[in-house]
Parts: sequence; C-alpha cells; structure tokens
Amino acid sequence: EESARESYWLATIVTDAPLDFHPEENLCRKPGPDAYPLFLKLEFTKLIEKFGLSPAEQPAAERADFTMTVEQVTEPAQTERLLALWRAADHVSVLALPDLTGLSVVCRTGADTGVTAELFFDKYQGDWNALLNALFAADVRKVSHNVKDLTRTLLENGLRAEGFVFDTALAAYLLDATAGSYDLARLFVAYFNEELPKPVHLEPDAFSPLGDQAAAWAALHSYGAAIEALYGVLLPRLREQGMEKLYFDVELPLCRVLADMERSGFLVDGGALARFGRELSDTIDRLEQRIYAAAGQQFNINSPKQLGKVLFEDLGLPHGKKTKTGWSTNADVLEKLKDYPLVADVLTYRQYAKLKSTYADGLLKVIDPDGRIRTSFQMTVTATGRLSSTEPNLQNIPTRTELGSKMREMFVAAPGHVLVDADYSQIELRLLAHISGDTAMQQAFLSGEDFHTVTAARVFHVPQDQVTHQMRSRAKAVNFGIVYGISAFSLSQDIGVTVQEAKEYMDRYFATYTGVKQYMTDVVDKAREQGYVETLWHRRRALPELKSSNFNMRSFGERVALNMPIQGTAADIIKLAMVRVHSRLAREGLAAQLIMQVHDELIVECPEEEAPRVEALLQQEMQGVAELSVPLLAEAHTGRNWLAAKG
Repeated sequence: EESARESYWLATIVTDAPLDFHPEENLCRKPGPDAYPLFLKLEFTKLIEKFGLSPAEQPAAERADFTMTVEQVTEPAQTERLLALWRAADHVSVLALPDLTGLSVVCRTGADTGVTAELFFDKYQGDWNALLNALFAADVRKVSHNVKDLTRTLLENGLRAEGFVFDTALAAYLLDATAGSYDLARLFVAYFNEELPKPVHLEPDAFSPLGDQAAAWAALHSYGAAIEALYGVLLPRLREQGMEKLYFDVELPLCRVLADMERSGFLVDGGALARFGRELSDTIDRLEQRIYAAAGQQFNINSPKQLGKVLFEDLGLPHGKKTKTGWSTNADVLEKLKDYPLVADVLTYRQYAKLKSTYADGLLKVIDPDGRIRTSFQMTVTATGRLSSTEPNLQNIPTRTELGSKMREMFVAAPGHVLVDADYSQIELRLLAHISGDTAMQQAFLSGEDFHTVTAARVFHVPQDQVTHQMRSRAKAVNFGIVYGISAFSLSQDIGVTVQEAKEYMDRYFATYTGVKQYMTDVVDKAREQGYVETLWHRRRALPELKSSNFNMRSFGERVALNMPIQGTAADIIKLAMVRVHSRLAREGLAAQLIMQVHDELIVECPEEEAPRVEALLQQEMQGVAELSVPLLAEAHTGRNWLAAKG
C-alpha cells in the first residue's frame, strides 16, 4: 500500500508549487541589440535578418587599437614610398584576392598609428607583377590567411612567394583543431563576436563579380584589417599553449613544401588507366549476369532496397536485419553471408564498381594536359594534425587488395626519372613505447627483432622460433588495436575469435606490457582533468566528450585520448620530415622533388642518377627528426612506378 500511494503521488502533477511568475514578463517581443552577439555566435543568420539586428558598434577590424589611414594606390610613386615603409616594418598584414587582382596591405607605423594600402590591378598605372614580386619578396615580413594557397597561386604565376611569418588560418587551427572551418569571416566572429561586411568570402572565385568599386575597396580594407586584428590575438595564445615550435618549425614552413608538391603533381599512365577501366567494366558485366542468374531475376544491384528484397524475401537468406527503409545490405551484413556465391559476387561487384567510378574513371577526368594529377593537401581538416588529400584524394587508394596495388602501377616517374618511396616502420607502436615509458616494449624495439614476433612469443609464452603465422598475426592485431583503444568485441571481430578469447589476448598483452596499461589509464585521467590531450610537440585536441553524460560520447572521448597523442605525434614527425627533406633537396642542388605524402610515407621523383643519394637522404632526414627512447626507422626503395617503389 505504501509503495502504491508513493507511486500515485509521484504521478500526480503538483499545481500549487510556489513560483515567482508574472505573465506580462513573458510576452513575446523583438530581441534587443544585446541579442546580436549571441545570435551571431550561434550562427542564427536568418533570425538576425528577420529581426533586423546589427552590431552596436563598428566591427573591431574597423576600430582597431590604432588610428589607420587608408590609401588607395594607383601610381608607382606611391608604391616605392610604401615598399620602403613595408620593408622597415616588423610585419605587414596582407589580403590578396584569389586571382591576385586586388590587395590590402595593413602596416603599423607607430604604437597607435597605421596605414592600409589598397590596390587593384585594373586601377594600377604601373607594372603589377613587379609590384607583386616586391611585396612577396623575403625582405617584407608578411602575415596572411591561408598562406599555402596564396603561395601556390604566386608560384603558378611565376612570382616570388617568400617572407611569410604568420598564417592566421593555421594558427586558429592549432588553437582549436575541431572547429571545422577557418574561414576568415568565421574566425572574426569566433574571436571578436562581430561580422565582417558583405559581400566578401575568401573562397576561390567568390570575388567574381565584386560589384561596385566602392564595395570592393571597403571589403579589402575590412578583411585586411581583420587579419591584423586576428594576428594580435592568435600569436600570444600560441605562446601561452607552448605551440610556438610546432607552429614556426613545422606548420608554417610546410606551406611552401605543400605548394611545391601541389604544383609538381604525380605523373599517371593515362593509357594504362583507361585499359584498366575497360577491364573492370568487363568484369562488372560478367558479375552482373552471374548475380542475375543466381537470383533468377534482374534487379538494380546498387539499390539496397531491391537487393535486400532479393536476398531476404525472395531467396530467404539468414542474418536479415530490417531498418526503417528496408533490409540492411551493408558490408557487415553481407560479410556474414559471403559463403553464398551470389553474395560473394555482390561483394566483388561493389569492390570493382567503386574502383571503376572513383579511381579508373574519376582519375582520368582530372589528369592535366601534361599527364600529371595534382591533388590539394588540406592542412586544417583533421583533428590529429594529419594532412588530407582532396580533388582527387590520392591518400585513399586501396593498398590491401591486388586491384588496389594495380592502381599504384599506373602512377609513374617521368622518362629518365624514378620514384623513391620511403616510409616509417611501425612508427605509432614505436611512439607508444616511447610515450608510455614501457621498458619491455622499448627493449623489444631496441633488440632489432621483429616486434610482432616478440610480442606473440611473450603473449603466448612460447620461444620466438615457435611463433606461428597465426600467433604473429593475432599479436599484430592486438599491437595496432591497442593504439586505437580497441575493445575485446572489436578485436574478436577483426581476428575471428570469441570475445572471451580476445579479452584473454588483451589481458596477456597488458600483463606483458604493464607500462602501456598504466599509460592508458593515466592519459585518460589527465585528459579528463585538463580537458585536452597533446602530442610531444604540444599539438592539442580538446576533449569535452570526456565529461558528457552520454556513455557513447564518453567512450569516444576515451578512445581519442588514447590515440591522439600517438597519431598526432606521428603526424608532427612526418610533417617535420617533409620540411627537412624539401630543404635539403634544395640545399644540395638536386633536381629531385618531393611529390607525395601518404600518412607515414614520402615519395620523391628524381633523375635516375640521383636515386642512391635521394634514398640515403630520405632515410637520414626521416630518422633524424626526433630522438626517442627507441629508434625511428625509415625504409626507402626505388622503382619506375609507385608499386615498384614500395619495395
């Protein structure tokens, strides 16, 4: 009875709770001016327009902490006077339109004074290229936004691209690697909670058409001043967080390296690629007919709805899983059914179809007239600091299949040249040994023996000469899985054992490498306490997920806390290696060019006679990037195509 009465009370709405409530205070009314900064921060663009809200004051870019004189430059005489001013300054902040037809150069002339020079190609009476060469020479120290893209544009136009001392986009990325966008206007909102004037966006081609000339002058002025304002905020924050070395030794010099790599491109055998596409088409056609024959009907194999109906309704196969839109036919479901010939053919069909559309056909469309493919390297996309390749993505070509390997054969060296490919050996595991301080793991690497075999011998308690291929394979899966915070369930799926067996493997692993287990506990606890994790070079990633009330979010945060210091440090190391290799190739006067980076791998194209020097140079620079408690090892091989150069 007591329980029933308590349940009745809990289910009854209390109507006499003491509330200090005045209905008239809750009338709907138009937001006041104080709502503008909040709406702006929350990106309520439509509400700002609906209520006609605007900032109470002029944007900070307009009311910077010094008096600014604006000079519209049309005469060469003005340029000479300004160049002398720019060369003598600590720095100038430069905004250049994507096609280099407009410039804003902000320069401080005193503690509280400055001058902004605004220049347009169609209004300038002198030699525009000579002006650009003078501005982008090494003797003018420049702050800008998206320096890598600006550098590439300058170089493609045969102009100088030197003297960059700061990139506001890169700095903002280091300070908040998960922000998602580092557009100048968005950054200005984030740091000053104010909007820059329309119609300017710093995306390529967005300045065409600019509209009236007055609007163009005003846009340049505001955005150039915004770069100067952001520089004043971002540099001190980098220093506070200990990221100066990472920024000035790695990220900023990498802009020139990547610009050169993007310009060089990677030569592709277009004829072989086209033949490969035709071969894939023939195989896809044969697979289609086999699938139709096995199913007893024709249907759209690419339609999950139709495929699900055929497999689980018409043929009655097991493991069917219904969703809101129909039967699931994702890879996990089909993998359980791959012993059925029809399903095995569907899986193969998908593999071939993706290769054909994404690579065989896709790459043919982006080959430049000189036969080379030029990817774009994105510096501000990943939260770990890794570079990403887009338009097209050359870092994602399959590696573990015979067909993927065949794709690499089609990336070739120019006549009389070869490719030298070097990659780090087990860099993430070596970093785990160093960062965790696990002496047993460090000793395994210092011994020079195969690390996976050593691990298997210790985990399975057998001599190394009795380690079977299966033992080594499972030890390898545990080794790499631990770096990514793998669960016993996921490990069991990867190596085809029960969850209990997978758990036993992990328990033995942690009993062998006790320092790793302690590190995994400590790094998560520290991340929860300070709110972030960092690499050896102090690259940070914030982890608010660790304090989430949602279990899945917390678990995600814990996995990131385990992995980011390892993967992020590996990213820092390969980037620093790129800077050093690029510098040394130029310093030694070699014709060799760094043309590609894929995570832990660098590719250099060079004349055949330079190959031995380049192999040695790559290994020396990659291995000498950092002094760890275990050796960094890099292996280099030479070949006439990418596959052969992989060794």
